[in-house]
Amino acid sequence: MISTGRILLRRAAPSTSTPAALAAAAIRGYSAAAAAPPVPPPHRFARRKHPALLRTPTPTVEEAVTNILYNTPQAGTAPVRRHVLNCLVTDEPGVLSRVSGILAARGFNIDSLVVSKTDVKQLSRMTIALKGQGTTVEQAIKQLEDLVPVWAVLDLSPHALIEREMLLAKVNIVPHQIRDQYFLAEADLAEADAALDRSHKDGGDAAADTDRILQGTHQQLHAVTNLAKLFGAKVVDVASETVVVELCAKSDRINAFLKLLNPFGLVEVARSGMMAMTRTPVDGVYESEVEEELVEAVDLASLPPS
Repeated sequence: MISTGRILLRRAAPSTSTPAALAAAAIRGYSAAAAAPPVPPPHRFARRKHPALLRTPTPTVEEAVTNILYNTPQAGTAPVRRHVLNCLVTDEPGVLSRVSGILAARGFNIDSLVVSKTDVKQLSRMTIALKGQGTTVEQAIKQLEDLVPVWAVLDLSPHALIEREMLLAKVNIVPHQIRDQYFLAEADLAEADAALDRSHKDGGDAAADTDRILQGTHQQLHAVTNLAKLFGAKVVDVASETVVVELCAKSDRINAFLKLLNPFGLVEVARSGMMAMTRTPVDGVYESEVEEELVEAVDLASLPPS
């Protein structure tokens, strides 16, 4: 006899991989989120979280020095101008070296430096011509005034000046073609004599050669003398081969005179350096301004046709 009983069957759970199961799970999640209570906003006095600060790495010594060198602003681009300094100093040993040392430390190249005594005993005047920026020159003047032997330092550049410089130039008066042929160096005197002997043996006349040399020398001496008169110079020494010319004028005029003397042949040149003194106006007008007014007053229509 077979007993019968209920057979309990357990239902298998639906697979979650089916589309129906995924849709049911999504519906349950949405309903749970809708039923959850809302999250309240943060209080206005609540502490906020700040973002973390970026930490820069500490530079090395080499990087720091390089940064300072390349990021330092350059010096001012003030124009470099010519300055004339007038220094009144005590006449004692060592003053010149101290003054020039301060200017050299500032990086100035002295174009001209003249030191002379004055009519006051134990007082000397220094006239210094240099080029530099205005601010740098002012700092150098303050340092010079701090020296004990220096009484005063004046910058004469903004004022109307009288500038004078002495020149002694020894010029060759023998023409180049004659000098190259006969007047050689002292070490080549034997060769010069041999050249003269060869020219005489070839039929040359010694008297004719001498006349040609004297004639060329006279012409060149005449040309140098005329040029000196045009510049207001004078001849102070004459020799058979050279002549010494003296000129007292402005530095620019002396430079122009030397350029014109150079083709003749400069043997030796000596310059004294520039001396300067301020002009004194007459009735508030300087001499140069009067000359400019006279030049401008000339009517070109009144001149004869050229």
